[in-house]
Amino acid sequence: MSGQTESEDVDATLELRQSILWPNLSFADLRLVEDDSGLHFGAFPIAVISLFDEPLPEQHLVVCGNDKLSQRKSARFRKFACDLMHQNRGIGTHLFQHAAEAARSTLGASIIWCDARVSSIAWYKKRGMVELGDPFYKGDVKFIRMKMSLDADTCKTSVYNAI
Repeated sequence: MSGQTESEDVDATLELRQSILWPNLSFADLRLVEDDSGLHFGAFPIAVISLFDEPLPEQHLVVCGNDKLSQRKSARFRKFACDLMHQNRGIGTHLFQHAAEAARSTLGASIIWCDARVSSIAWYKKRGMVELGDPFYKGDVKFIRMKMSLDADTCKTSVYNAI
C-alpha cells in the first residue's frame, strides 16, 4: 500500500463491504439510505470506511462538568472493512485515524462512534474507543456501540470516556 487514503464515491466501497462484512447481501442491500450524504474513504482495493454526521443516540448522553454531551457534535463511522489478506499491517489503523481526523476537521465533531462487531472490540479499544451500553444483534452478528472523544481538551476525565 502506498499509504494514500482516498476520498471515494460510495459505489467504490460496495465490493469490499460485501466481501468482508456481509457476503450474503447484494450491493443494493449494502447501500445505506444516508450513503449519499456521507464521506467515504479507502485505501483501495484494501480497506474502506464511511463517515456520517450523526448524533450519538440519546440513551448514551450524560452530563460531564458544565459540558452537556448532547451539545457536543458527533460523527458515526460505518461499514469499516479491511481485506483479510491485508489485516495486521496498519492499513485499518491508518484509515481509522484518517476518518477520525475528517470527523474532527470536516464535520466539526468532538466524538466519533460506531456499532462494532463484538469480535473487534479489542481492536477498537487499542485505538482509544470505549464500549457503550449492552450488546445487540444485527441478524446473527453481535454488536456493541463504541465511542471515542476527538478533542483532548474537553472533559479529560475517565468518567467521560466511560460513557
